[in-house]
Amino acid sequence: MTADHTSSPAPARTAAPAAAGTPGDPPAAALTGTRLRGRATVQVWFNLVLAVMVLLVVVFAVIGARLLARNSQISDDLSGRVQPARVEGVRLQSALLDQETGVRGYVLTHSPQFLVPYTQGLAEEKQSVARLRPLISGNTRATADLKALQDSAARWRADYAEPLVEHARRGLPTASDSALLNGSKQAFDGIRALYAAEDTHLVADRQRSQSQLRHIEGERDAVFLAMLACFLAAALVLAMLLRQIVGRPLNRLRDGALRVAGGEFEGRIVPAGPADLRILAEAVEAMRDGLAGALAEARDQRGRLALQADELTTQAEELRRSNAELEQFAYVASHDLQEPLRKVASFCQLLEKRYRDKLDERGVQYIDFAVDGAKRMQILITDLLAFSRVGRTYDDRLPVRLDTVLDQALANLAGTLEESGAQVRRPAELPVTTGDRTLLTMVWQNLIGNAVKFRSPDGPPLITVESGTGPDGEHTFAVTDNGIGIPAEFSEKVFVIFQRLHSRDVYEGTGIGLAMCRKIIEHHGGRIAVDTSYTGGTRITFTLPATDIPNSEGAQP
Repeated sequence: MTADHTSSPAPARTAAPAAAGTPGDPPAAALTGTRLRGRATVQVWFNLVLAVMVLLVVVFAVIGARLLARNSQISDDLSGRVQPARVEGVRLQSALLDQETGVRGYVLTHSPQFLVPYTQGLAEEKQSVARLRPLISGNTRATADLKALQDSAARWRADYAEPLVEHARRGLPTASDSALLNGSKQAFDGIRALYAAEDTHLVADRQRSQSQLRHIEGERDAVFLAMLACFLAAALVLAMLLRQIVGRPLNRLRDGALRVAGGEFEGRIVPAGPADLRILAEAVEAMRDGLAGALAEARDQRGRLALQADELTTQAEELRRSNAELEQFAYVASHDLQEPLRKVASFCQLLEKRYRDKLDERGVQYIDFAVDGAKRMQILITDLLAFSRVGRTYDDRLPVRLDTVLDQALANLAGTLEESGAQVRRPAELPVTTGDRTLLTMVWQNLIGNAVKFRSPDGPPLITVESGTGPDGEHTFAVTDNGIGIPAEFSEKVFVIFQRLHSRDVYEGTGIGLAMCRKIIEHHGGRIAVDTSYTGGTRITFTLPATDIPNSEGAQP
């Protein structure tokens, strides 16, 4: 039906536009190609605007990259050279002041401890000069300032500091020391002036670098603002372009499509806008034309369908009445058939009891055959009646505790289990499902009863009941035994009604048990199958839908 439904209308829709045109009209493919060559598409306009935006991005990116590189260079120079150079200049001044203070203190007090600052100042001066030289390399003025400061300091030490220390060490008259101290002070004032000049030059270098940074940051901000303005302008142009060449044609096409969706199939949709939108509008127009033709055809078929619907309704009603009659007939027939069978079995037993001494061994055997056949026919009719009642007589949809159901099944099989010495292992707790308690009891009873019936002659039956949760949240169960097993090639046959793998002489029964289990499980929305991978006996697995009710609430006892 699917293939007929999709393929049959195609010729009518193809032929409809051809009938509306004239014999001289060009083909649709030729018209499409002509329009595409004569008009720009939406993609062309988009590509043009995007190309302009990409060009602007590239230009501003190059300018911004150069500004950022320059900014990074100046920042690195300021943080890595200019500022550390000024710090080292301060350390150099501190080292020279320590030398002058130490000399003056030693001359005035003749205490050797005042020579410690002088000695440390000499060492710190050398270290500071060694760190300062690479920082001001390439800066001619700073290099000249450092050289002048070093030369002046060396002259001060040679002319004043060292003679004063030597005089104090020898204990010479203080008058000469006073003269040397005055000269030392004047010479050191010259050193202070040189340091002030050097510091002024380093501060000027720092201010110049900071000014350059501010200038570059201003240029960078201007470039970013210009780029933002260009982007806004491009976005505005793109929005206007979309509104003009795309928005309006799309709105007209939308209005036409909504009219068609509302049932107005007569109004024609006029193509407009770029080439690709015109092609889309022509496709929608072709669809409208096809829908109009299909609608006309549907109207013609509506009358015939109405008559067919009336006939189907009558047939469905007749089928429901026939099913109800068949169900009633099956129920009555099963009871009516059992009565003569009971009579046949009873009179055969009476015949055997009264005339047993007058019958030979073969006659007694014939009577046993008749009684056994009547009993088996009664069992078969009872099983058929129970099979037909699944989903009709037993159809409760209530929460059921599977623990209680399994207990009931084991109680029904208590005699059989005790006689065979069977051992049943079960989980501590089974979940709650929604269904009919009687039917679910029949499932457990049939599966465990089969495990006992088809047991291995090597030992007593060991039956294991397992429970779990499937990938879809459903309850999963397995009944495993150590019996004779089911060959893989018969894993589906055992679920067919009246299909037996063994003769009645070996194992009694009607062959309806597993068929009944499948019908009950599928009636509850689950699945049942034989696990062919298990080789230690038989394992029957089945699923039941989960319920939101907890195990301790709302379930049937």
